Amino acid sequence: MRTTIGGELVEFKLSKLWPLLVIFGIIVVVFFGPVYTIDATERGVLLTWGKVSDKAIDPGIHFRIPVMQNVERFNVKTQKYEAEGTAASKDLQTVNTKVAVIYHLRPESVPKIYAELGQYYGESIIQPTVQEVLKASAARFSAEQLITNRSTVASTIQDLLYQRLHPYGIIVESTAITDFKFSESFTQAIEAKVTASQQMLKAETDLKRIQVEAQQKVAQAKAEADALNLQKQAITPELIELRKVEMQTKAVEKWDGKLPMYTGGAMPFLDVTSITSAGKTE
Repeated sequence: MRTTIGGELVEFKLSKLWPLLVIFGIIVVVFFGPVYTIDATERGVLLTWGKVSDKAIDPGIHFRIPVMQNVERFNVKTQKYEAEGTAASKDLQTVNTKVAVIYHLRPESVPKIYAELGQYYGESIIQPTVQEVLKASAARFSAEQLITNRSTVASTIQDLLYQRLHPYGIIVESTAITDFKFSESFTQAIEAKVTASQQMLKAETDLKRIQVEAQQKVAQAKAEADALNLQKQAITPELIELRKVEMQTKAVEKWDGKLPMYTGGAMPFLDVTSITSAGKTE
């Protein structure tokens, strides 16, 4: 290829322009091509000369008019938004709250969300709404209730968020309070109260244990006394005489017929007659 510039003949080699033409063609196809796809977790918004279409674009392959039409994509799967806010409790204690909001976009509401809030709906509507809801929720509870009734507080926050975000097509699935922070003085007071409560609970537990042990000892002593009384009632004069006879009989059975030898003093008297009589009686 030859051309004349300023009276001079300049020669261009077309082969050197091919790489540039290929790159330019790829850019045109990628950014201005008529074919585009929407993933299963997305919904699309078709813009024609900037005007938002009324219907969301479903997943699949679609066509558009290059330059004239453009497509904005929105994630419609479940997402998490974390936020933090400072508010005053019912008893005017300052509390800093961190929450995690689990939500998703209603697929058919994507055009409305884009038209009213834009692509950055998190910053434009979710964040300020969370701030307002945290203040409104904290004002319903005392500082102590915020700590002890966390599940109730979280439920209140979730209900308020749902009511305020639902009209935009943002569906709140659940909320979780990840942290509560109070002033240092209030935190110390709460810790002291918790420690005192734990000590009181331990004292009550120890007292109950001592009472139970005392009752067990009383019951054991009573049982032993009852057993001793029964034994005393069972020992009659007849039983005593019978035991004496049994002992004398055993002594005779073991006797080898020899009298014991004693040096000095009188020989002890053994009532053989009574033993013999007892043996005959039996």
